[in-house]
Amino acid sequence: MRYGIIIFFCFAIALVSCNNDDDDGVVQVPPRLLAEVAPEDDAAIKEFLNTHFYNYEDFDTPPPGFDYKIVIDTIAGDNAGKKPLMEDAVPFTIKVSSNQFGLSEEEVDVPHTYYYIEVREGEGGSPTYADSTLIRYQGSALDGDLFDENQDFTWQELSTTYRGYANGISNMKAGTTDQVVDNPDGTYQIANSGLAIIVMPSGLADFNGVVGTAGSYAPVLFKVELGLFVEDTDSDNDVIPSILEDVNGNGYLFDDNTNLDEERLNPVANFRDPDDDGDGVSTRKEISDENGNIILPYPDSNGDGTPDYLDPNVN
Repeated sequence: MRYGIIIFFCFAIALVSCNNDDDDGVVQVPPRLLAEVAPEDDAAIKEFLNTHFYNYEDFDTPPPGFDYKIVIDTIAGDNAGKKPLMEDAVPFTIKVSSNQFGLSEEEVDVPHTYYYIEVREGEGGSPTYADSTLIRYQGSALDGDLFDENQDFTWQELSTTYRGYANGISNMKAGTTDQVVDNPDGTYQIANSGLAIIVMPSGLADFNGVVGTAGSYAPVLFKVELGLFVEDTDSDNDVIPSILEDVNGNGYLFDDNTNLDEERLNPVANFRDPDDDGDGVSTRKEISDENGNIILPYPDSNGDGTPDYLDPNVN
């Protein structure tokens, strides 16, 4: 009986303690730090790249009927002698700040590395991370669990995707319009498109967001086919290419908002704002003459080094 009372007493204390932490009985766990997660992700990615391979031999010497699909498998057993992904992986480092995920703990310019593997070089040009692309892709966790896929070509504005994904695709070369092939089933393919694998840490993906069954803080992998792209994509149709609206040059378009103080309740980044400085005169008008021709370099009426379209003091 005494033993039972002790157990009940301990249980009661634990219950009260939980209720004191949170009225709903749920303890809120704050997001982890970018600087803490980044090296863990990088170690996991390197382990993956050193223990897995893709069907590079099929791409080197395509067998009859080859569908040019990227297949990744573990280096083991009959595949023990295969070349690991790491041998072809090119690392690229991007600096990430906590405000890009809306995190309360302030962290600035934390380096994150993604790995790019070119499977087949396209015969066209390369997009920027701000361009619109015609693309097919498959996204998965490192364990192969699929969380996103588009088997048909679709237009995708890279600025709205994961940073590691957008920057990775900017290394690719697309196909060309003269190599678009119509299939009997109504679909089409681009014979000289680019193919690549991009592996990125969670800080260049969804970080503390949930990625399929992999959960939060999950490194992810994308297999990508780049068909075509719109050069100098202009998302807000203000005649300034979106890539040039990255005013601070950090490779992230959503933190470039010239009149942020006036748009606290509904902020619109410059690349989506037809009036970048919020002075009531459209950006297009501030960089054009009376005939609608674009003036280059962009006008700076007061000579303060800031072009008129980014200067609310000029209208």
